[in-house]
Amino acid sequence: MKYTIRGDKLAVTKSIKDYIEEKLNKLNKYYADQELECKVVIRSKNNLQTIEVTIPLNKFILRVEVSDKDLYRAIDLAEEKLEGQIRKNKTKIKNRYDKVDVPELILDFDSDDEEDDTKIVKRKDIDTKPMDEEEAILQMNLLNHDFFVFKNVNEECVSVLYKRKDDTYGIINVK
Repeated sequence: MKYTIRGDKLAVTKSIKDYIEEKLNKLNKYYADQELECKVVIRSKNNLQTIEVTIPLNKFILRVEVSDKDLYRAIDLAEEKLEGQIRKNKTKIKNRYDKVDVPELILDFDSDDEEDDTKIVKRKDIDTKPMDEEEAILQMNLLNHDFFVFKNVNEECVSVLYKRKDDTYGIINVK
């Protein structure tokens, strides 16, 4: 696994880097045939230490963000959550991508943090591939987000999938 570890307003020591690599190397057993690239960002705000781990794979992205008072505990929790995501969704992913030859999913996020007089503080451009609502739910859960934008093949439009407070899903179609 190839690591990119950086601290956001925080110095990443060799011991922290080694600990992160040691913990995340446990995930190699699930993807031994792939060379994984792992992006890790560590932040500190108030008393909380936050670790964000993103692992882009061929057809989807694994992502987790964990905060705790102890950085090492946050690293442990992040590894546990990633492994849980893989185990929980392993059969869904295998069944979905073994049945259909799907082109590689590419989500290129270009963020501009330029200051402006408007209220928009961050902008992202995404390239999506056509998918059905079931696959969008799977992708959103793997990314651990509350919403997901995708090209809906059933409705032939751009759709926004979102998680509701009662743990159900809603969808907004943009025609």
